Amino acid sequence: MPELGQIQMTTQTQHGKIEISSAAIASIASQAVLESYGVVGMASRSFKDGLVESLSPGTSHRGVDVRLQDGQIIIDLYVIVEYGTRISEVAHNMMAAVKFRVEKALGTSVAQVNVYVQGLRVSQED
Repeated sequence: MPELGQIQMTTQTQHGKIEISSAAIASIASQAVLESYGVVGMASRSFKDGLVESLSPGTSHRGVDVRLQDGQIIIDLYVIVEYGTRISEVAHNMMAAVKFRVEKALGTSVAQVNVYVQGLRVSQED
């Protein structure tokens, strides 16, 4: 599979060509995810030794995989969710938020948004 940033969505207009990298799409998606209720953070896609690595906001695009398949955008999200939240609701809200934000920014439809919950985290009480 190509590395993030190598895949590009290309659109030809009368004024020229527009290329949008998968890293740019991933940045839009990760911002929407991190603003979603119940999400603690993004997780690395690699699952070495069963450990989930929580990523800092600057590297959060690593928890997003963007693919173009038959001209359609497919986004995979790898997240850590707050313990005690309803995981299915959090996932559905993330899917809707990412789909809306990416479609609004790109002006094209997103075929799929898949959520992979890599772990749960208990918040520290003050």
